Amino acid sequence: MLLVCLVVSLLVTVPVAPTLAQGEDGAAGESGKADAEEGGLEGAIEGFVEGQGLLGAVILLVLGGVVLTVCVEKLISYLTRAALGLKLSLFALAIVFTGFEFDDTILALVLSAGDLEGAALGTALGTGLAIVGATLALAAIVRPFPVDIPSDYVVLFALAPLLLVPFVLAGTLTFVHGLLLLGAFVVMFSYIIVREFQRETPVFRNTELGEEIRADGGVALPAAVSDIPEDSLVGDRPAAGVLWLVLAVLALAGIVLASMLLEAGSEVVIGGFGLEQTVFGATVLTVILTFEDVMLTIEPVRRGVPEIGVGNVIGSVLFSVTGNVGVIMVLSDLEISRSVLAFHLPSVIVVTALAAYFLHDGKLKRWHGYLLGGCYVVYWLIAIIVFGGVPIGG
Repeated sequence: MLLVCLVVSLLVTVPVAPTLAQGEDGAAGESGKADAEEGGLEGAIEGFVEGQGLLGAVILLVLGGVVLTVCVEKLISYLTRAALGLKLSLFALAIVFTGFEFDDTILALVLSAGDLEGAALGTALGTGLAIVGATLALAAIVRPFPVDIPSDYVVLFALAPLLLVPFVLAGTLTFVHGLLLLGAFVVMFSYIIVREFQRETPVFRNTELGEEIRADGGVALPAAVSDIPEDSLVGDRPAAGVLWLVLAVLALAGIVLASMLLEAGSEVVIGGFGLEQTVFGATVLTVILTFEDVMLTIEPVRRGVPEIGVGNVIGSVLFSVTGNVGVIMVLSDLEISRSVLAFHLPSVIVVTALAAYFLHDGKLKRWHGYLLGGCYVVYWLIAIIVFGGVPIGG
């Protein structure tokens, strides 16, 4: 399994970009594909997958899912060991490694270059909503888990979407607005990282991993994260913690490549069945594009290290509504459509605030997941019926 992650990760040069980004009028970003042709590794992968025909695309779609699953499993193990070996916060490492939505940033660059800033903004908002309404909701439904996050982190998480309100009310987002949002992103992420380095007690003290950490600083790893083949390779080397971080980077690169395979395969499969302009097709593609975040949230929870899963959720939301939107505004100005102010942004604010309340409650329960997921479904229905489309994030 490690070999698979190592091989595929060496091929990665740019992250995946969701191709079905919705414009502000709800139209799918098919024009984005025409105006901003993808090149580099991603374009090569898409060309290769298209050349395999429908059956080949299905096989590659399955292969992408397998590689993604393997590399997510490896990333969880590597980050856990790196945190323990370097005596770093696992929660902080999770935010750094999984919270940055590089694929959405690349998408913003591509769409902005093709004069499709509205589609890029829609994808940023869609990602922020999907990470809470889909991934966090599914994690709570699959396995309810205790939450032990400092109140100031929860407040940052809840307030992040509100930072967009004054900019949206301005009507036109400019270069200066982009710099301010990027600055807010740097401040919030830096605050969490610095606070984690200063904390003597780990976040998620009442999780399986937290309970195993002994007073003398030692740790007995839970069975779910113990005994992987790489333990014999890294062992007790002096730089073991750094080596685990290097392996984590390789696993993350494997996740990016697997996401590319999933995206390219899904395009061919959906196109082959004539679903690209239907609600069902959009739904299928959204599920595929969010599969990476789903795995990065559910698997850590299932294996007793929810620090990684919740770090992914909080980091992704903070990045999507500040850093990613800031990148779009730095590149070009954007007129904000009425639907963003009237519906899409308020939906992100409400669902994020609801999730923050549940996280602050001390335990994410199954009914919390059903409620968050239900809100997401209602959002989809209203967006499709009233506004004609949904910003889609991956």
